[in-house]
Amino acid sequence: MAREHFEDVTVGETREFGDRDVSREEIVEFAGQYDPQPFHTDTTAARESMFGGLIASGWHTAAMTMELLVTNVFEGSAATGAVGVDELRWPNPVRPGDTLSVRTEVLDTEPWNDRLGLVRSKTTTHNQNDEPVMSMVGLVLYERRDPE
Repeated sequence: MAREHFEDVTVGETREFGDRDVSREEIVEFAGQYDPQPFHTDTTAARESMFGGLIASGWHTAAMTMELLVTNVFEGSAATGAVGVDELRWPNPVRPGDTLSVRTEVLDTEPWNDRLGLVRSKTTTHNQNDEPVMSMVGLVLYERRDPE
């Protein structure tokens, strides 16, 4: 497959990919290191929380989403990195045993400078029941094939 550059990205383009399983162990391990709130680290405390059980940190959900994006979109492309994320939301929690998938839609593209172009994409992560668990608009820079 040819390396995807800024000029190859089309507004309205959508992609779907995923099937990433989430385990209790990784939820607790991630939270223990980065977000040690009881509803992420302690099964008993989590049962008594407003969530009624153990849930993944939103930051863990973002990290798992990023893993899927890198593997399925950015790897092998001319993407050079992101300059930000807008509208980050976690509408439903991720629980042990969930399977995550991602949908992306290119919202807009614009030249960034003579070497790079900016791609705005809506990313929505879903669980196995097609319930959204995270959404965001990523702002990713891609190399331009034909710099002006």
